[in-house]
Amino acid sequence: MKTPVLNIDQFKPAELADEVYVNRFSDHFLKNKNLISKPHSHDFYLCVFFTEGNGIHEIDFNTYNINPGSVFFLKPGQTHFWKFDKKPQGYIFFHSKAFYEMYSLVHQLEIFPFYYPYHNVPQVHIDFKNEVQALFENVLDEYISTRILRELKLLNGINDIYIQITRMFTSTIDLTKYSKSGYYKILEQLEQAINTYFEQEKLPRFYADLLHITPRHLNRVVHETLDKTTTQLIADRVILEARRLIVHSKRSLSEIAECLGFSDYAYFSRYFKSNTGLSPLAFQKRYKHISKHS
Repeated sequence: MKTPVLNIDQFKPAELADEVYVNRFSDHFLKNKNLISKPHSHDFYLCVFFTEGNGIHEIDFNTYNINPGSVFFLKPGQTHFWKFDKKPQGYIFFHSKAFYEMYSLVHQLEIFPFYYPYHNVPQVHIDFKNEVQALFENVLDEYISTRILRELKLLNGINDIYIQITRMFTSTIDLTKYSKSGYYKILEQLEQAINTYFEQEKLPRFYADLLHITPRHLNRVVHETLDKTTTQLIADRVILEARRLIVHSKRSLSEIAECLGFSDYAYFSRYFKSNTGLSPLAFQKRYKHISKHS
């Protein structure tokens, strides 16, 4: 069984704007608790801002604390779930890439650091300020309205949120790494290529040839922007998928190894352990233990 992938139509009434959804988080959680308390992914971009509440948010096997002022951003395909110790309050919105690009004639989502290829951080903690909450409140008000040009106004409000939080966020990230001519585009194309071919192709040369550059130049771009090697990026994607399958599917470990393009389980086990410090079986047992006692 694969991790369920949720889409916007499961959350919004049919008469509201297509490909976008906005709500208070407490109402969203109450109505959809059974959906979002279990590991799942989305086919849309998601933003949540917490004004109250405590708990944890697990995203692709990394755990983040939820506190007032926490803002989370998720890209399509990321696996996550929520667990709350104290009742949450705040705002949530999500939208498809098509919605954003339909109404944004100039910008793409990837200009915002939390949606960068690879070097994105899914959590930002901001000083709780009324003006930030007002931006989310304005978007919610527009969403439930029937005023003319509502979709365009919604996008403008979402962009205001993205811009304001980007300004708060950029003090912790070196944006100059992305300003070098062509580097950002190469990373974007590399991310797309690895997501498409990682099950079959695990060598940097394949991706360099696909991008029409030398393996040395590709490795230079990756090292200077991410402080990693191309081989590490490919391994990160393989291991992420392996973890998802081990935890969320009912396939055997041997079947998972075959699904990820490994010739035999022993090779897969060595590859997994060299990148995580645990064998696939040890990871499976550890994660089940954590889930049972969390």
